[in-house]
Amino acid sequence: MLVDPNFARSVVLIAAHDENGALGLILNRPLDVALAEISPALEAIAEPGSTLHRGGPVAPESAVVLADFVDPSLAALTVFGNVGFPSAECDLDELAANVRRARVFAGHSGWGPGQLDDELRDEGWIVGQLAPDELWQADNSHLWATALARKGGGYALLARMPEDPSVN
Repeated sequence: MLVDPNFARSVVLIAAHDENGALGLILNRPLDVALAEISPALEAIAEPGSTLHRGGPVAPESAVVLADFVDPSLAALTVFGNVGFPSAECDLDELAANVRRARVFAGHSGWGPGQLDDELRDEGWIVGQLAPDELWQADNSHLWATALARKGGGYALLARMPEDPSVN
C-alpha cells in the first residue's frame, strides 16, 4: 500500500490517465475555508456556503473547478458523463449559467509518465468506482470508509479500522 501522507485515507478521482501521466483530485479533503472568503466569483458557480477542497499536493495555490455541465461540450476536459473541467480562460458568468453544480479545489494530484501505472502494479492504490451520488455529497468526510465498505470483505474491515490501531 502507498505510504504518502498526502493520500492517506483519500478518495482520488482520476480525471485523465494516458502515456503522458495522470491527473486527479482528492475528493474527501474539505478545507476549513469558505469559498466566498477566497473567491466570491467561484462561489457563484458552487453550492451556497461551499468550502474549498484540497485537490492534491500539486500547485496548491491554484484553483481547479470540477463541474457538472448542462452542455458537456463546454468542458475543456470531460472526466465522465457531463462532469469535467472548464477552460482556465472561461468567463465565470457564462460558466455559472452552464453548470448544474461545481466544486472548487486548491491544487490537484499529478503523476508523471508511468508513475501511476507503477503504483497500481505495486498495489499502492485500492481501485473502485464511486456511486453516482457520492461525487457531490455535501459531507464527504466518510467517503473513504463508505467506498471501502461497499467493496466488502477485507476492505470493509479496513474501512472500520481506526487511523491509529493502538487505540482499538
